[in-house]
Amino acid sequence: MAFRNHQSGRCLTIGHRGAAGLAAENTLPGFELAARLGVDAVELDIHWAHGALWVIHDATLERTTDGAGALEDSDFNTLRRLDAGAGAPIPLLEEVLAVIPASIGINIELKGKGCAAPAAAMLATHLERDLLVSSFDYGELQRFHRLRPEIPVAPLFSRWRPDAWRRAAQVEAWSINLAARIATDARINVAHERGFKVLVYTVNDPADAARLTRSGVDGLFTDFPNKIELASATS
Repeated sequence: MAFRNHQSGRCLTIGHRGAAGLAAENTLPGFELAARLGVDAVELDIHWAHGALWVIHDATLERTTDGAGALEDSDFNTLRRLDAGAGAPIPLLEEVLAVIPASIGINIELKGKGCAAPAAAMLATHLERDLLVSSFDYGELQRFHRLRPEIPVAPLFSRWRPDAWRRAAQVEAWSINLAARIATDARINVAHERGFKVLVYTVNDPADAARLTRSGVDGLFTDFPNKIELASATS
């Protein structure tokens, strides 16, 4: 188990959007590839639309599919027919949960508005899984934590905020998830002193992975788990 039984001093390798540098991001083939490469966990993004939790990063379709416009402006059946890369459809969250082995952790990022309640309802039947729920939307993250306090959560920070520690404490965060550029030794140390793990994104250079591992981070998100898994394991 990656998150649930994390051992202090061990740096987790987390496949970012599956293995986004090696296969189409947020697709079932990408998640399956990450699992074969031996990741500790995978990360994915969800949006709520048309009564379903869609595993896709953007609220619009152009960048990652052959569709166009806003996710919410296409109906369910149209979305299911889109190509999200190499012929793979946009997966639903329940489909990803079904294909990822139970031994691999899953970090679910609440990306779109209104994700907290449906995600909490769905994950109520998956409490045996090793889950971590994160978001840049701290309101959504608080709503999720109130609904499903037994699932660990993590606020995301792309830039440092003076209220970061307060926001993490409000949701009894398991970790704080930081952009690599703000993951300083001082912040890593303070996070550990306050009882938070530190996960860092998105790390694709083995030298950066080795440096952050030496700094004591608890996990690295990467598009290339074939390279970073080796770097973090040997550093």
